[in-house]
Amino acid sequence: MYFAALLALTPDGWAASETELDDVETLADLADLAREASVDEESVLIFIEQEDSWFAVVRVDGEEDPRIYVSDAAAAARSSYGEILLTDELLGRDPDDLDVLVDLDGTEDGEEDGAAPDDDPVPVGPIGEADLLADHGLPEKELLALSRSSALTGEAMAAVAEALGCADVLEAVR
Repeated sequence: MYFAALLALTPDGWAASETELDDVETLADLADLAREASVDEESVLIFIEQEDSWFAVVRVDGEEDPRIYVSDAAAAARSSYGEILLTDELLGRDPDDLDVLVDLDGTEDGEEDGAAPDDDPVPVGPIGEADLLADHGLPEKELLALSRSSALTGEAMAAVAEALGCADVLEAVR
């Protein structure tokens, strides 16, 4: 189960709407969804929460590339929505690195059947741009502290929204 909401900055403050991610297959699709909700190319935030195991904030400003923060990369990697956010760039991987040859059975050359390939592991814990909300009132240190201290991601997202001054509008669509 997941929850996703768009928060668009307007001249009157933040406006929130719940959104479905069923048709979102790529980060570009997610950014397009945010741009459609934008007012005068102001910031749009996408909050995503997955089963109280991780949350993400994606920030889109006009035509700039999306900025991403994920509270727990390893947990997000087990989710189809998390996989959209965990880009090679975010994970520090080179997408053109073709050093590993994989046989048709899914094993690396010379590897026994059933053995796992030697992939780069996804880190446990926060990943991304923890300072993406600093200019909206939530410094990097506070966002990282919320990610680590809250047992439930819903509580962390509520605290993020509170710091941004949009807790009421987020709660209204929850």
